[in-house]
Amino acid sequence: HFYVAAMDAEVQARKATERDMRLALGTDQLELHYQPLLDLKTGQIVGCEALLRWNHPTRGWVPPAHFIPVIERTDLITPLGRWILHRACLQGRTWLRQGLGPMQIAVNLSPVQFKHSQTLLAMIADILDQTGFDPACLQLEITEGIAMQNVETTIEVLQSLRTMGVLVSIDDFGTGYSSLNYLKRFPVDKLKIDRSFVVDIGQHPDNAAVVKAIVDLGHSLGTRVNVEGVERRNQLDFLLAQGVDEAQGFYFSRAVPAEDFAQLVRDQRDWLA
Repeated sequence: HFYVAAMDAEVQARKATERDMRLALGTDQLELHYQPLLDLKTGQIVGCEALLRWNHPTRGWVPPAHFIPVIERTDLITPLGRWILHRACLQGRTWLRQGLGPMQIAVNLSPVQFKHSQTLLAMIADILDQTGFDPACLQLEITEGIAMQNVETTIEVLQSLRTMGVLVSIDDFGTGYSSLNYLKRFPVDKLKIDRSFVVDIGQHPDNAAVVKAIVDLGHSLGTRVNVEGVERRNQLDFLLAQGVDEAQGFYFSRAVPAEDFAQLVRDQRDWLA
C-alpha cells in the first residue's frame, strides 16, 4: 500500500463532517424538508417524504450525499434517527391541526437502526405516544438490501410495525436481490421503484419492461407501487400508462420546507395536467 495525499484529505474531511454534525444535532442547523407524494389516480398530493437537510454556518447547505454516509458509519445515526422521526411526527400533527390532512409522511430507516430491531420498535412506539401522531399516517421505508440481510428478523419487525398500525415501504426496489419466495411473506404496504429505472425511459426498453413487471408484481401482492425520481413528462406518461399508484420527483416539486409544503397542499391543483 502506498500513501496518497488525497486519502488523508478524504479522512480529514470525513472527521470534520462528523465533528460538525455532532455540534449541529439539536440546533437549528438541521431541518426536515418534505417532497410531495402524488396519487396518480387523482393528481393530488396525498403525502410526502421527510428528508434531512443541513445548513452549515460556514459551508451553507451541505449536500446529503456528503454527510449521510458519514452519519451512517457512526453512533450519530441513533440520536439523529430519533430526532428525524420525532420531528416528522410533530410536523404531521401540526398540519392536521391546520386542516391539512391526514397527510402520509414517509421516513427512511437506516441499516443500523433496523439491525437493532427491539430498540427501533420501542423508539417508534414511544414517539407515536409522545406526539399523538396517527400511526396509519406514518410510512417507514427500508431498502431492499436491508430487508434481505436477515429475512426472518425482517419479517418479525415488519409484523410488529403492522401491529402498531404503521405502514411499511420497500425503497429502491429492483436494485437488490429479492427472493420472490421471501417477498410474498413480507407484510409491506408499498414497493418503491428506484429512480434508476425511470431516468432513461424511452431510451432503454429493458428498464421499461422492469418497471412494468414490478408494477404487476406489486399489485398482485396487494401493495401500492410508488416511483421516485420523476423529472420529465414522458416519464410521467409512461408511469400513468403502467398503472403506477404514486409518484414523486422534481417534475412536481423538490423537497421544500414545511411551510412551503403546506402551501403546495393548500394550492392543490391537478398536478397531472
